Amino acid sequence: MLEAEPVVESESAGLDNQDEASLPEMPAASAPAASHAPRTGLAGRRRAVVLIALASVLLAGAGVGAAAFVKSPAQVAADAGAPEPDVLTAPVDFRVLESSVIVRGKVTAGQSVEVAPQPAGDESAGRAVVTRIAVREGQQLSPGKLLMEVSGRPVFVLPGTLPVYRDLKPGSTGKDVTQLQKALRSLGHGTGSDPAGTFGAGTTAALGAFYAAVGYDPLPALDDDGEALKAAQEAVSAARRALEDVQDGASADDGEASGSDKEVRPLRPSGRELERAREDLAKAQREYTDVRAASGPMLPAGEVVYLRGFPARVSAVQGTVGSVVEGTVMTLTAGKLVVRAHVMEHQKGLVRSGLPAVILSELSGVTARGSVKSVATSPDTGNSATGSGEGGGEGEADSAGGEVQGYLMEVVPDKALDARLTGEDVRVTVAAAATDGKALVVPVTALSSGADGRTSVTVRERSGTQRRVEVRPGTSGDGFVAVTPVGGGSLARGDRVVTGIRGGAADTGGEG
Repeated sequence: MLEAEPVVESESAGLDNQDEASLPEMPAASAPAASHAPRTGLAGRRRAVVLIALASVLLAGAGVGAAAFVKSPAQVAADAGAPEPDVLTAPVDFRVLESSVIVRGKVTAGQSVEVAPQPAGDESAGRAVVTRIAVREGQQLSPGKLLMEVSGRPVFVLPGTLPVYRDLKPGSTGKDVTQLQKALRSLGHGTGSDPAGTFGAGTTAALGAFYAAVGYDPLPALDDDGEALKAAQEAVSAARRALEDVQDGASADDGEASGSDKEVRPLRPSGRELERAREDLAKAQREYTDVRAASGPMLPAGEVVYLRGFPARVSAVQGTVGSVVEGTVMTLTAGKLVVRAHVMEHQKGLVRSGLPAVILSELSGVTARGSVKSVATSPDTGNSATGSGEGGGEGEADSAGGEVQGYLMEVVPDKALDARLTGEDVRVTVAAAATDGKALVVPVTALSSGADGRTSVTVRERSGTQRRVEVRPGTSGDGFVAVTPVGGGSLARGDRVVTGIRGGAADTGGEG
């Protein structure tokens, strides 16, 4: 142990000598602690190494943590890629499939008449003033109904198709007289033995009876206070007396009388005188008959409105009591309500007369069935009250600058529509084609065509496997198509067919 002391002291001295310049001067009381200085230096260096190692571990962990949150642009783009695509399917249905043409249309009457009457006779020289309105807007009309008074004269409706264009008087002939006779008979006023189309005594009496029934006196055909008829009566009386004088005339004999019993014998008239007297009487009677007929009641053109069908309706009342008639006073509609719509060029080939149609009023919820009555062969241009096909957009302009409205189509309902639908915009669905009974139906997006021209659908099983089934497509409409499996393939109602891929390059369908 004694020999080891110098070694320790030598090392210690060496260290002390080496660092003498840098070590502070120690007080005397601290001398015994100098023997522990070497242990303190080694422990410090070990602690430093440990601290450095710990710091390295912490820095490495921080780097790993930062790497979890900080990504390169390439990694960000990779993480933003599309997820695994989903297969979209739809069920196979079994039903009747119809191919439909859907358009907008307007409910309108078969006939619309604007009433703008003018008074007849002397009243026509003055202003035509509305003195009474006998109906209200929306009211239904029956034959013979009084509409209004103009300058105190009645205006009424009668059944007929020929419009009024002249006054009808006794002695008139024509189709309009036939129409009047038929209308009078339908109201219970017989026209006697007058031939059809001849305004004779029977028609005169029937017309007078009708005016009396509505509470008015008819206007006379000859407005001369009866002077012509009076003169004709006097002429008949004079001709009758002349004939009597010829027949009963006598004169005294030129010979002498033989006593008081001399007889005065009447002169026998000549045959010529008698014949002429009879002809004069017959002529006077004929003239009287003609004047009497001509002096009977007349039907002024301004006092009647003919409508094709009843019940008719008052669509609008434009005039008021006291207003001057300067245009339309009242608008009437008659006949069965129909729907008029326009189909566009690409739809025209699908629609033809006789096809079934469904009329829907979204406003009232009324649904009615009907059929296509007619489709125009040339397009309409200009303003139109009817709409165009749904989804068809605005009408195109033609070369003349007008707006092409499409081809006018008229749809007739199977049962009479409610009169309150008049003028309403409705939806019309025309069944352009239909399957012959029920058929397997799939969405159009389920069909695919191969390079060989064959058409098929892909059926997705519950297990997720897929199989292709060759089909023959048939009637299509409203996004669906009827199919028939061919080549031994199996397809049944409820099978799910692939319609597209969601999340891929294009989303081609929706989940059924």
